Amino acid sequence: MPVKLLTFVKQADHSSAQRFAQGSRSLLHFTYDKAKSQHPMKTPKRLAGLVAEGLVDEVVGQLMSGKEATVYVVRCGEHICCAKVYKEASQRSFRNNASYQEGRKVKNSRQARAMEKGSRYGRKMQEEVWQSAEVDALYRLSAAGVRVPQPHLCFDGVLLMDLVLDADGHAAPRLNDVELSEELALEYHAMLVNQVVRMLCAGVIHGDLSEYNILVGASGPVIIDLPQAIDAAGNSNAAAMLERDVSNLRAYFSSFAPALQGTQFGKEIWRLYEKGLLHPEQALTGQVALDDRLADVDAVLQQVERAIRENEIRRMCM
Repeated sequence: MPVKLLTFVKQADHSSAQRFAQGSRSLLHFTYDKAKSQHPMKTPKRLAGLVAEGLVDEVVGQLMSGKEATVYVVRCGEHICCAKVYKEASQRSFRNNASYQEGRKVKNSRQARAMEKGSRYGRKMQEEVWQSAEVDALYRLSAAGVRVPQPHLCFDGVLLMDLVLDADGHAAPRLNDVELSEELALEYHAMLVNQVVRMLCAGVIHGDLSEYNILVGASGPVIIDLPQAIDAAGNSNAAAMLERDVSNLRAYFSSFAPALQGTQFGKEIWRLYEKGLLHPEQALTGQVALDDRLADVDAVLQQVERAIRENEIRRMCM
């Protein structure tokens, strides 16, 4: 029987713990009052296992339903958390695109072959890899100091993690639902670009970052929704995905802060990463000097011819 989770708040940050507890009570009170005027929340089928195992004491209510999962507010002992219930692949609008799967590790070659063939077993394995990708990314990023929800466990297709709260102790809103001043837009953009840098330093690229999967918590933006996260070193689409993530941030925040238009933080970050110069506190300018030197076509052709000759020699020796 799994042990009930008790440590949901870091003991080192007493003020954060107090704010979390106060917010939890506020949210719980708010939800209970709302529930009194409606029908009581029945335990969803997918959460019944966590309740039976004693990992969740009560399902308070549904928080949101998105393209890949439904999120519920749950009570675990005295703490309020959230449970992310992944939808079946057939119900998701975001499918397991091959560009995201590249570089993901599986347990053995049998599973890899089954996933390639698309057999029933292969589809099951693909689902497990898809779900575990978010859990692995959250643990990895949380350890690297990235602003993501603290994960606690993944059980039977349900991810249990911290509930992100706003300054009033209620569930934090999405970034796209928050009105920003130019000053705050610049501040949040800088914070998020730094989070992208920290993620890349930890070897992770979000792959679908936008204003729709960023929450505005009590102390600033928090990045969520990571099942499509990729390994920066193991995916040939890494540079394009990183640049797209950063471009999405620029497009959104530049509507509040026009000074961000024309910035090239994505290209700058990736160039530093390729050179091995990127670090979590990297100072960025948002500008990239274009290389206007002419390509040495003759040198490239010589390399191609050399490779062809080496390949012919190998074939003759076989």
